[in-house]
Amino acid sequence: MLHRSLFRVSIFLAAVGLIVATVGLNAQDNSKRGRKYKAPPPTARIAVTVLRDVNGKPIENAAVVFHPMEGEKDMGAMELKTNEDGKTIIDVLPIGNTVRLQIIAKGFQTYGQDYKVDKADMAIEIKMKRPGEQYSIYKDHSKDDADKAAPSKDAAPGDKDKPADSTAPPTPQPQPK
Repeated sequence: MLHRSLFRVSIFLAAVGLIVATVGLNAQDNSKRGRKYKAPPPTARIAVTVLRDVNGKPIENAAVVFHPMEGEKDMGAMELKTNEDGKTIIDVLPIGNTVRLQIIAKGFQTYGQDYKVDKADMAIEIKMKRPGEQYSIYKDHSKDDADKAAPSKDAAPGDKDKPADSTAPPTPQPQPK
């Protein structure tokens, strides 16, 4: 009988000890301990639509690369692919930052532009162009330059075939074989 009463008393004292210890731990000042929590900045939701320049149809599976910028420093890259509607959405970029947007699609010119993320909800529509002809130093560009230059106002109507500068050497003509 003595053993039972000692056992009950020891259980009671253990329970009281646990309660006192728990209250004592909660009463400590935890403001100086642990990691300081800093809430993340608000983020923007950016929807990008990639379309063909010629007919406005969506481009599927185009790579849309977001480069968050800190000044002139690139802070990494996040790449998404467009869906069958030519759209992709990202919602992790902080408001107030600058993002360099790069779009790569097979058969189209690569697109790149910097955007300031200044609103909580942004929509960007990009029209992709087909690649142009490469510039060659072996090709005669003199007639291309003449087509781009406008004739001067004081030139006579018959003078448009003559070079504007009479000191310039004549353009070499290919010799017939």
